[in-house]
Amino acid sequence: QALFGSRVVIPIHRGEQGVCNCGRRCLLCAAMLRPTAAVASRALACAARAGARRHFAQNLLRPQWAAAAASSRTKLLAHRSRGFCEAVERESMEFDVLIIGGGPAGLAAAIRAKQVALEAGKELEVCVVEKGAEIGAHILSGNVFEPRALEELLPDWKERGAPLDTPVTSDSFYWLPNGKHAVPIPGPILHMTPELRQEGNYIISLGRLCRWLGEQAEELGVEIYAGFAADAPVFGEDGALAGVQLRDVGVDKSGKNKDTYEPGMQLLGKQTILAEGCRGSLSENIMKHFNLREGVAPQHYGLGIKEVWEVKPENHVAGT
Repeated sequence: QALFGSRVVIPIHRGEQGVCNCGRRCLLCAAMLRPTAAVASRALACAARAGARRHFAQNLLRPQWAAAAASSRTKLLAHRSRGFCEAVERESMEFDVLIIGGGPAGLAAAIRAKQVALEAGKELEVCVVEKGAEIGAHILSGNVFEPRALEELLPDWKERGAPLDTPVTSDSFYWLPNGKHAVPIPGPILHMTPELRQEGNYIISLGRLCRWLGEQAEELGVEIYAGFAADAPVFGEDGALAGVQLRDVGVDKSGKNKDTYEPGMQLLGKQTILAEGCRGSLSENIMKHFNLREGVAPQHYGLGIKEVWEVKPENHVAGT
């Protein structure tokens, strides 16, 4: 109670139950499902470090504890990436909006969904699933960031402490015809092409921005489950996309179930948004399943190179 408030019960005897302060979803944690004093002690220590909400929510989703969770059972068709379908009885959790991918697009979508719901005076359950151990773990890019979209999403982003700390003060554009020469492009020519101008933008870490967006989303009540990989789309009886299935555990390299097999949970949504990035595995699966690429222009991709330079402090000028 000192850690989580009066609604929390940490049982150490079989058969007891409790409710954590993040609501009806996180009904059981590791200590509740494996009721020993030692486990309860470790759970308390973990929760004290990571925060009660994330501790209980993520423990509920662990496959090895899912069988004891107080969630509904469903039989839905899970389309597996290895080329066949199977009907498996799995634990499930349902949301109004389910978003796959905790990058800028997924987090912005979650925040906007909650904003619209609040403006309408309605309750909307929004969940973001991210395969990285934490939000931002798979976003390593440096970035020159144009803040117009952020202004629309969170007009008070400066007051909220968004990690946009280094405005662009100057930029240069060079044509490199060979390995010996660098031809500067005059500024007036750049100003004729707005896409090449960086005035008013910021130099940022995209990973830090994502972590900050995750904090804003959680403040609005978005449920973020990091460390869980969505393995396959789930289709309802009408053939429509109903959600995703988390990755199974206890499967050998040939795809056969071992003695330790535990089926991954199914996260279901009235609306499922795939924000897993370019050519994400689920997006590719959906495009193939519904023939979305048939008769349309092919997708084009370009190869880019990023370099990380270590610059001596005396030579570094922030914003250039």
